[in-house]
Amino acid sequence: MTDHVLATSPVRTTSPRRATLELVMVGLGALVVALAQSLLIPVLSILPAELDTSASNVNWLLTSTLLAAAVSVPIMGRLGDMYGKRLLLLVAVGALVVGSLLTAVTDNIGLLITGRAIQGVSAAAIPLGISLLAAVLPREKVGSAIALVSAMLGIGGALGLPLAGFVAEHADFHVLFWITFGAGLVAFTGILTIVPEAPGRSGGRVDYVGAVLLAAGLICLLLPLAQRSAWGWGDPRIWILLAASVVIIAVFGWTQLRTADALVDLRALGRRPIVLTNVASILFGFALFASFIGTASYVEAPESSGYGFGSSLLVGGLAMLPGGLAMLLLSPVAARLIERRGAPQTLALGAVIVAAGFLLRIVVHDSLWQVIVGATIVGAGTGVGYAAMPALINAHTPPGEIAAANGLNSLFRSLGSSLASAIGGSILAANTVLIGNIAAPSLTAYQQLFAICGGAAVLAAVMVLLIPHRATAPPTP
Repeated sequence: MTDHVLATSPVRTTSPRRATLELVMVGLGALVVALAQSLLIPVLSILPAELDTSASNVNWLLTSTLLAAAVSVPIMGRLGDMYGKRLLLLVAVGALVVGSLLTAVTDNIGLLITGRAIQGVSAAAIPLGISLLAAVLPREKVGSAIALVSAMLGIGGALGLPLAGFVAEHADFHVLFWITFGAGLVAFTGILTIVPEAPGRSGGRVDYVGAVLLAAGLICLLLPLAQRSAWGWGDPRIWILLAASVVIIAVFGWTQLRTADALVDLRALGRRPIVLTNVASILFGFALFASFIGTASYVEAPESSGYGFGSSLLVGGLAMLPGGLAMLLLSPVAARLIERRGAPQTLALGAVIVAAGFLLRIVVHDSLWQVIVGATIVGAGTGVGYAAMPALINAHTPPGEIAAANGLNSLFRSLGSSLASAIGGSILAANTVLIGNIAAPSLTAYQQLFAICGGAAVLAAVMVLLIPHRATAPPTP
């Protein structure tokens, strides 16, 4: 086997049916969590009128989720290594259930923002699920299981857009939260009753100082990126917060190197394969989210824009659906490629496919089907890349730190999405055309965004090829 996680997975006696059920329950939890992250994006424009509030207040429904996810993912990953991956996975999925129920039963904007923040805590379910399956599944099923759960980050987003578009056109937006509540409750019950706890826990003390510093640094970094459209780049709050994030994260790093039970093992995180994989994760997260914002709004733009097709919210969401299905169908293929060719080459292949998809988006865009094909190719490449990332992380991480390492990798993907929202939004806003009295992004603006994404994918491919094909097992702590 190429990857350490496959080589060190325990030999566990369980029936194929039981192993499949365990994967289904963890995979369902990961899918619903990913779904919840993108579910509100297509309906944000109608919510100010629905809730009788301002657009800036409505934007906090996304911002609160983003900030809660960024803070909780690395901390819960570390706690999973210390106290049990299944236990923390149940906490994460439980947060999704509670947050979904709260948002499903209220129209109060304050309670909705609170519910969405609670939902944000559930983002840790994906890296925790990856780490748990790596520890409890039979050795021969680990690779495909990890590939599938990792791809759920993209699959959930691709499925969430058309689902939200359909609900926006035919039902009350609260239906979206009832869906995540029901599916989350099924996943929670299944994990509780079917999935065993992972053997071995690292133990240790909780690094409260590190947790507070990391939370503060991430909030100062991500809040201005999330609010830049409402505040504007000229607002001093953006630059003060970004400067504060640099200082706080530097202090966090200094404390981690001097703490016995550090929240983050910076020495392990500094290994070249881990650094390169995490940088590639940022680039992939950027490309996938840019594809989301550069596809739905693109096809929904009126034909007078010179590129759009005047499609409905539902059609705009459905344009992303084939890409999500491609991620789902390619996850077992990616697992076989990882086993035969190695995770670095598989990740590089995914990056090249992403670049090809964006190139197609730039040069071929006369028909709706051509746009969908380009977006689907981007989705397929992202799915292959996402499948390879946990294999690389697990291969170069001490066994007692795998959940924390996967949590940080998930955080880097989310950081890439936040950068795509900030940078992509600025590019689209800087080059516009007038449609009636409304300024809309021009075709040139979209092509510039796609060119940046394609270049980022090529850079990711080059970087990961510097990672050794056959990883050596990291030392056991």
